Amino acid sequence: MTTLLIKNAQTIVTCDTQDRVLKDVNLWIQDGVIQYIGSDEKPADKTIDASHHLVYPGLVNTHHHLYQTFTRNLPEVQNMELFDWLNTLYEIWKNLDQKVVYYSTVTGLGELLKSGCTTAFDHHYVFPKGAETGLLEAQFKGADDLGIRLHASRGSMSLSKKDGGLPPDSVVQEVDAILEDSQRIVEKFHDPKPFSKHQIVLAPCSPFSVTSDLMRETAKLARQLGVRLHTHLAETKDEENFVLENFGMRPLAYMDSLGWTGKDVWYAHGIHFNQEELAFLAETQTGVAHCPISNMKLASGICQIPEMLKLGVPVGLGVDGSASNDASNLLEDLRVGFLLQRLNASNAAPTGYDFLKMATNGSAKLLGRDDIGALEVGKAGDLFMIDTRQIGLVGTLQDPKAVLGTVGYLSAVDYTIVDGDVVVEHGELTHLDEQKFVADANQLQREFLMRN
Repeated sequence: MTTLLIKNAQTIVTCDTQDRVLKDVNLWIQDGVIQYIGSDEKPADKTIDASHHLVYPGLVNTHHHLYQTFTRNLPEVQNMELFDWLNTLYEIWKNLDQKVVYYSTVTGLGELLKSGCTTAFDHHYVFPKGAETGLLEAQFKGADDLGIRLHASRGSMSLSKKDGGLPPDSVVQEVDAILEDSQRIVEKFHDPKPFSKHQIVLAPCSPFSVTSDLMRETAKLARQLGVRLHTHLAETKDEENFVLENFGMRPLAYMDSLGWTGKDVWYAHGIHFNQEELAFLAETQTGVAHCPISNMKLASGICQIPEMLKLGVPVGLGVDGSASNDASNLLEDLRVGFLLQRLNASNAAPTGYDFLKMATNGSAKLLGRDDIGALEVGKAGDLFMIDTRQIGLVGTLQDPKAVLGTVGYLSAVDYTIVDGDVVVEHGELTHLDEQKFVADANQLQREFLMRN
């Protein structure tokens, strides 16, 4: 039995269904699960004095491409929109291997942990010829080395440039090979039990990089195996035009025709939906991962978050690919998302606290989880803490629920705890020699970029 006591917390923002904010209380975690919140001081193996700290549920990232970490801030793609950006970067990504995926995964997940994220979903869909196996194994090893919860996807691409798609031949696979490996990965890694740290999602990349047959068969397989479905949709007008020209219908109607709607499905981006489509998403409880910084950087558009929340569409928050953001900091997306919606929708925009809820229990719902996303007895011991004794927080503490959206917090958090394990302490990763890792990762990144 392992125990952890968060003692005398100045403020706990629970993000529970009652939106409780608790003052001067103790939170006790036993074997990774919150067992007590109150005034009693429980004995524990480790105690953290939180008398000057804000305590929040761990953030949940619902869309990422960790393999892209090694192609951040490349001058040649900084001013491109999605299709040109992809066409350029595929020529680099086709050289991925297990070592690059491991180091890029640890880099991205480490940055997420240091910004209060305790659960991440990663959409990996690039499987170069000769390196098709071992990539997700490398991702789970990276996650386990750091201590974060990981939902990994067995993504895929089957429609190459020569067949009218976007990716080069070297990173597409045959449908049967994709389905066979998808089943292998689910059987090897997927753990559906409460408090699981490993789950698998099946996630063909996008309508312009996979065939209809792959989408249809993947949906059947996912439901047979009891796992969730994810893909990019309604991200750009180029994608919309591609689907209209090739399939004679709008992207959402195309997805619905393939069995890709429902409460076990969520899309990345979801920018270019009309009002009828938003109502259909709400009716079917098909979710959307909102990625504001990526959408801004690639000039893709502004997601209709106020309308989605009003209708009851499930919405979570994501950072998107490391190379389309160019960061893995969910706290930054939380604030930028709040400000973007304020600019676009004024007083109809979600509040700072709405965005916090989106990044916690909203995101947890997209991943099909009710054991994370809030701080209450019976939930996972996943949380992060911020020390209030710093100049950047002077004058901000009257509304701790909203402060992460309205004011923002871009330094490393003081503590991140996953499953009752302190994985960030005083702003540093506890399970990684950061200085050595950074030096090794930078050297590998330079070598990777020279492979073309």
